[in-house]
Amino acid sequence: MKTTKRVALVTGGVGGIGTAICRKLAADGLFVVANYAIPGTEEAWKRAMAAAGLDNTSVALAFGDVTDFETMGSMARQIQADHGPVSVLVNCAGITRDTTFRKMTPEHWHQVIDTNLTSVFNVTRHVIEGMCERGWGRVVNISSVNAIRGQFGQCNYAAAKAGILGFTKSLAQEVVKKGVTVNAVSPGYVQTDMVMAIREDVREQIIAQIPAGRMAMPDEVADSVAFLASDKAAYITGTNLSVNGGLHMYA
Repeated sequence: MKTTKRVALVTGGVGGIGTAICRKLAADGLFVVANYAIPGTEEAWKRAMAAAGLDNTSVALAFGDVTDFETMGSMARQIQADHGPVSVLVNCAGITRDTTFRKMTPEHWHQVIDTNLTSVFNVTRHVIEGMCERGWGRVVNISSVNAIRGQFGQCNYAAAKAGILGFTKSLAQEVVKKGVTVNAVSPGYVQTDMVMAIREDVREQIIAQIPAGRMAMPDEVADSVAFLASDKAAYITGTNLSVNGGLHMYA
């Protein structure tokens, strides 16, 4: 059933940050499609949407591996057939395979680069032309504070997230005259289930480095994404919005 609402696609949409983004965009009046690739991981997302009072008139799921270009093309076409064309894309899919570079295997490298960076090409390529043709679109790419400052044991992750920033600035220049903006959001440490699984003493060490004295809540990242995805951000493109509590500050 096609919707009259603008359609937003959130890759990695069933994760901690992704779920918060889906919930916020739906609350703002968009029809939100959450992409996921691991069967079973969508169950918590379904519960979160139901708890927020969101049903199939506001949200939907789309299964597919973001590392496969053709699969993402099929997914985009199916979303358009079922719900309408994608007007807002949030590239949120991401994984970590942390280890020091001397211990990093080609698998560690390629898994992270493919999921975190190549996926941004794989999905964006299939929706950007439609946005340009319709004269309106928003692409918001989730990067990381570690793209800017680097991080011990994350050569693969930091490289992928830094690549997202270069992609963002370059594509922004190509499509802005078509009414399409491309921006990035770079979270610091966010209080997700994955982060909360870290040993408490390690979490305390992390928090001690953050001037704000705490980690971000997923909704705080979602609020930033929602602003960049809105009509209010029409004159903002090619930028990176840091949401890190002062962990890293730069001009």
